Amino acid sequence: MARAWNFCPGPATLPEEVLSRVQSDLLDWQGKGLSVMEMSHRSEEFLGIATKAERDLRQLIGIPENYKILFLQGGAMGENAFIPLNLLGDHTTADYINTGHWSTKSLEEAKKYCDVNVAASSESSGFTHVPAQSEWQLSKDPAYVHICANETISGVEYPFTPDTGKVPLVADMSSNILSRPFDINRFGLVYAGAQKNFGPSGVTLIIVREDLLGKARRECPTVFNYTIQVEHEWAFNTPPTFPIYIAGLVFERLLALGGVTEVEKRNIAKAQKLYAEIDRTGFYTNKIRVEDRSRMNVTFYLPNEKLDDMFAAEAKGKGLINLKGHKVAGGIRASIYNAMSMAGVDALIAFMRDFEKRYG
Repeated sequence: MARAWNFCPGPATLPEEVLSRVQSDLLDWQGKGLSVMEMSHRSEEFLGIATKAERDLRQLIGIPENYKILFLQGGAMGENAFIPLNLLGDHTTADYINTGHWSTKSLEEAKKYCDVNVAASSESSGFTHVPAQSEWQLSKDPAYVHICANETISGVEYPFTPDTGKVPLVADMSSNILSRPFDINRFGLVYAGAQKNFGPSGVTLIIVREDLLGKARRECPTVFNYTIQVEHEWAFNTPPTFPIYIAGLVFERLLALGGVTEVEKRNIAKAQKLYAEIDRTGFYTNKIRVEDRSRMNVTFYLPNEKLDDMFAAEAKGKGLINLKGHKVAGGIRASIYNAMSMAGVDALIAFMRDFEKRYG
């Protein structure tokens, strides 16, 4: 049976080259006689895997030594709590920009630990754009400013990097990290769940500037205290070894493709082609302001909800799976992360044209 085109927003499709490598290592890793899933996290073999993964990631993003890299459990949802617990220090306020469902989740969780100032929000427009920074009303002394760089549900993505001056900028990049270059030096902390662009679910990446360490609140769980995790270098507790191994293979593949700059070119081409098809006709519509459209999560709607459901169901029958929009937004959502090829986008466009001929 041919492999389906998987447009799932996460856990998302992985590169076939990576899956093949995992398959070969699953029973016998490099002739060692044990599975990659059976290694001790303190073993020379795993430490080699982890060290290479970190080194390759630093090269891909351009991460200097004054930023520490952690691979932890808990997911991005967990980080919604762990970030204020680690970064607040003596501050009582944090600023959040609300651009959609995941921004809302983040700020609501942070309210348990501090006063949250919603410095800007696009809620009144139905989360169809990113508020211009000139509209932001930042508080006088926030611990940090938090953004969600890409909203997977509505399909809104920041087209710019905010300038927050001396206040640390914190970004949830779960769904667009490694899809486009960015200057890590503009951020105090970046976090991302792996299951969109660089691995399976189960590992969460944190890139934190070292001057932000040492500020954890007393009530912060020890295992999620960034300072303690950095000090123990992979060995404070058992990390998610298997997902880290797969993430390392993805990093290696991205470097072989030419790095993030080359990957961005591919992502731009895929997104432009799919949005052009949506805009070609009134049968399909996208609600997001053009300059804020996500390259990773392309959302669109048909003339009525019944057709939305029919589209998703018929597409599934053609091997185009996981296209149904999120329950809070409806419609159709095609997640075209790094591992989705142009061939998959072409297959979706061909189905869209056929469906429009039959029902338009």
